[in-house]
Order: sequence, then C-alpha cells, then structure tokens
Amino acid sequence: MFNLLKTAVLMAAITALFMALGAMVGGRSGMMLALLVALGMNFFSYWFSDTMVLKMYRAREVDAGSAPQFYAMVAELAQKAQLPMPRVYLIDEDAPNAFATGRNPEHAAVAATTGILRTLSERELRGVMAHELAHVKHRDILISTVSATMAGAISMLANFAMFFGGRDSEGRSSNPLVGILVAVLAPIAASVIQMSISRAREFEADRGGAEISGDPAALASALEKIHRIAQGIPLEAAERHPETAQMMIMNPLSGRGLAGLFSTHPATEERVARLMAMVRR
Repeated sequence: MFNLLKTAVLMAAITALFMALGAMVGGRSGMMLALLVALGMNFFSYWFSDTMVLKMYRAREVDAGSAPQFYAMVAELAQKAQLPMPRVYLIDEDAPNAFATGRNPEHAAVAATTGILRTLSERELRGVMAHELAHVKHRDILISTVSATMAGAISMLANFAMFFGGRDSEGRSSNPLVGILVAVLAPIAASVIQMSISRAREFEADRGGAEISGDPAALASALEKIHRIAQGIPLEAAERHPETAQMMIMNPLSGRGLAGLFSTHPATEERVARLMAMVRR
C-alpha cells in the first residue's frame, strides 16, 4: 500500500513539474500547448511502445510448439494470476534478464533472454516470470510509459527555456538566469522522480510475483543470481537502447555511488531482504 501511495504522489509531482515548466516557458498558453504535446507523446508510447521495444531487442515469439516448457510455465502462472495469456518472446542474449510490455493485460507480452533460461533453475525462472506478470497485473507498463514520456517532455521544455527564455503567467519575459537554472535542474528533478516511480513499482512486482508463484525464496535467489552473473555479461540490446533499461527485472546498466540516485531499480540486497521477510511470515 505504501508503494502504491508513493507512486501516486510521484506521478502527481512529475505532472506538477511539467505544468510549472510549461507555464514558465510560455505562460498559460505555453502550458496548454505543452500539455497537448505530452498527451500526443503518451498516446503514441501507449499504443506502440511494445512493438518498438520487442523490435529493438530482436525478440522472437514462441509458442507451445517452439518452447513448450517455458510457454507452459508462463501459461500456468498467468492462470494463477487470473490474467489473459500474454504473448511470449525469447531474446537471443547471454545476459540473464526479462521484461514485460504491452498497453494492458489483454495486449501484454513477456520476454526473457535465452541466457536467463540457461542460468536459473525452474523454481527461480517461475519467480522471475511471476514478477513480470505482476507488472502486467498492476498495469505498471502504463505508469512507466507515462512517467518516461513526461520526463522526456520536461527535458524538451527545458531546452526551450534555455534557448528562448521563459515567460511569467502574463506572458512577460522572465529573468534569463532563472530560465537557465530551471532548464538545468528540471530534467534532473524529472529523472529522479521517474526513477523513484520505477523503484516503487519494482518492489510491488516483487511482492506480487512472490504471491503469484507462491515461492518468494525462489525469486530472491533468482535476483541474487542475476545480479551476480549480469555484472560480467553485457546486455547488448540495452546498451544500444538505454531508455529501455528500466523495463528489465534487473537494470543491465546499473551503476554505483551517485549513480544510485538515478537507478531505475532498488538495491538487490533490499529486494532480497523484503522477499525473505515474506518467507518468514
């Protein structure tokens, strides 16, 4: 419940930041124009982001004939989660990882790398795919798409503020130094909010995945194994398209130190600790 509330607050914050920046760039008319642009961007992302990301990863769709065990596992978990059967994809990459995409549960897809199928035990793989189905059930794809698009729109507006200056609510030019400061800080603030939303959703998907699979210890073990092995095996598609890293069960581009502020995923240690606390209940 706390993470759901946190997500709502963060979504409100990024929306408020976007509207404030739009007003600063062009007054009331600028705010309305920016809002229309953002709505258009969200509409496009909502309807076509799944097709785009699957193509980026050169994912191939599989079925009961081409990947019988994996497909049957996803079908069983989807039934337990009371979800429609998603499309199932495999990605020919050695790095162990997985993600979910699609605009809603009726048009969802789950994808896993061939590396994760080789790396994890059957129990661990069930935990991972249950995590991805939890994302589908919670409609996290919509939330992440909106937050990412809003963050991108804020960066776009910040560039306008940098080059063309800002306006107050009456349309008068504002202090250029203020415009420069906002142009620098607004995208950073938007990124921090976006990453916080993503981290909150990962905790919820861990919890939901553990409930769907009925085996939180297996998911915890899978996260530890993916974290350890992925350090030395790059996910090439994610390096080509870093904007997709937030979709993965484990960020393939994660950094340490200050970079943790901008991490799309919580620390693996904290995720494992929360899952193991579920085991002890």
